[in-house]
Amino acid sequence: MNTSIKPLERPAGLADRVYHQLRDNIGSHQIRPGERLQEVSLAAQLGVSRTPVREALARLESEGMIVVEGRGFVVPELADADIEEIYQLRFLLEPAAASSAVAEVGSAADLASMSSAIEDAVAAEKIGDFRAFLEANSRFHNAWRALIPNRRLSRLLDQYVGHVRFLRVLTLGDAGARKIALTGMKNIHAAFKKRDAEAAAAAMIKHLEAAKQFLIEAIEQIDKEKQDEQPPPAP
Repeated sequence: MNTSIKPLERPAGLADRVYHQLRDNIGSHQIRPGERLQEVSLAAQLGVSRTPVREALARLESEGMIVVEGRGFVVPELADADIEEIYQLRFLLEPAAASSAVAEVGSAADLASMSSAIEDAVAAEKIGDFRAFLEANSRFHNAWRALIPNRRLSRLLDQYVGHVRFLRVLTLGDAGARKIALTGMKNIHAAFKKRDAEAAAAAMIKHLEAAKQFLIEAIEQIDKEKQDEQPPPAP
């Protein structure tokens, strides 16, 4: 037997691909809160059978990204309590994760993806391209998370990354929020370059504090707009 032949990498299962596609669409706000998701229509849109769609929806429901409503699912509107819970997790996990990831940096090549994402974010911000900035921001966070040595911790973060991406959509449309986010990204990157675990954790905490504040303000504005849209009471 020729032991130099490596096994072929098996492609991701169809249900897994459907799951990631739907999770990304929810996170990017292409599927909006209140929008219904049904097996038949999704299967037709994605060009697959109902089975992988059913499996993907069950997985998304178990993660809290969608909830059962009638004969289908719906993307919930996150309440204040939901957001508070998400940020409690982020403050607990992400500074520690960043600190541990710093120890895995061996050379500039390990930071290449982070550097590239920041460059793209800077370019997107100069022209006010929100979608491009959002994508660069996501790639930046994916890049540092890829360095986390604890795979269980990485998977734990991955469970709520869709929610986080969804929340970013609510905030990064604001130019001020993008500037603050870019500063945070640069500070985290600088700490990684210095191999300074303590500075990385501190920069992550500051980054999260700013993101949470912008999110609170964005939700308050959304609530105000909803109230303004309500018809006046009948005389």
